[in-house]
Amino acid sequence: MHKILTFPDSQASPLSIRAKALVFQDPVSLDILNTTELIAPSEATVLIIGDTGTGKELIARHVHNQSGRSGPFVAVNCGAFSETLIEAELFGHEAGAFTGAQGQRAGWFEAAQHGTLFLDEIGDLPLAMQVKLLRVLQERQVVRLGSRKPIDIDVRLVAATNVDLVSAVEAGHFRADLYYRLNIATIKLPPLRERPGDILPLARHFVDSYRAKLHLGPVEFSSNARQALISYIWPGNIRELENVIHYALIVCRENVIRSADLRLNERVPVLGGVRPASAADDDNECRLSRAFQEMFDENREALFEQVEETLVRLAFEHCDNNQVRTARLLGISRNILRAQLKRFGLLAPGKGEDGAGDDAIGSVVRIGEGRNAQVEQLG
Repeated sequence: MHKILTFPDSQASPLSIRAKALVFQDPVSLDILNTTELIAPSEATVLIIGDTGTGKELIARHVHNQSGRSGPFVAVNCGAFSETLIEAELFGHEAGAFTGAQGQRAGWFEAAQHGTLFLDEIGDLPLAMQVKLLRVLQERQVVRLGSRKPIDIDVRLVAATNVDLVSAVEAGHFRADLYYRLNIATIKLPPLRERPGDILPLARHFVDSYRAKLHLGPVEFSSNARQALISYIWPGNIRELENVIHYALIVCRENVIRSADLRLNERVPVLGGVRPASAADDDNECRLSRAFQEMFDENREALFEQVEETLVRLAFEHCDNNQVRTARLLGISRNILRAQLKRFGLLAPGKGEDGAGDDAIGSVVRIGEGRNAQVEQLG
């Protein structure tokens, strides 16, 4: 049974592009979960690095929940405030500190006392504020705007960014001393396409989340839809997956989501009029998967043998019966290829491409077993 993280109120969306669920079934995700739970009980500042929509806030919340801290979890998006307001928001202000400050107000650091403060998109923090944040982290005190009295704080800081902070430091956009202060316990959250084992569990979670609202009974995925979900590159990560499933539930028929309901071919972004190479590769894999699925549906006999023979024969013809080129195209050794050619009657017994005998090749090797395949001697 995989573990799933969701928000306490999954329908509340203070960050409209955030991921609303995170599962841990793929081996990559399981390693992340293990790292997170090892880091959580410590007092170390945590830096979470990942693309938009990968679930950084959910990881931050899990760090807090596993930390044992008694205070609240407070999430702040550093890019949501102007430079003139961010200091008052983080550190608070006294009455009259600036125009419109009619009363005193505690900042987010004070609000997170004895708990965890999550600063999302910390790479967007202005340089002037970076200096003040560094001082707070070092002294464990905040001073409200308009006041000279420091206030002691007991707050665990978790920061997140989708920006390469090392490059930002080199470009002068982020302070090196703050980066090193934040980069104590780092959790790298890869994009969804790099943890494919999580895709279908997440899709099923979103089906269950939305089908009740749409007054639907149990909903299934067709085999083609499952393959399409796994093969897609997911540039928008988990948030995009949620949107795709929501739409598919609206348009699907007979409570079955089919590949056409997902409309994934329409979602691949085109840059400069050229489709990304990774998307084209995924399309090729998807076409191959559909072809295999059709053969599965036909219940063909000896399918593996037929696929092997067809692959070897077509590759051999494509390379004008040249063994060296064919072996290179298929990514196998020439000896393995010659054994396959002989096996399928595509190479005359006793003769090879160079006219030499092939008595030394007394083996049967299956392509699917790769270059390091075990060879069964025929004698």
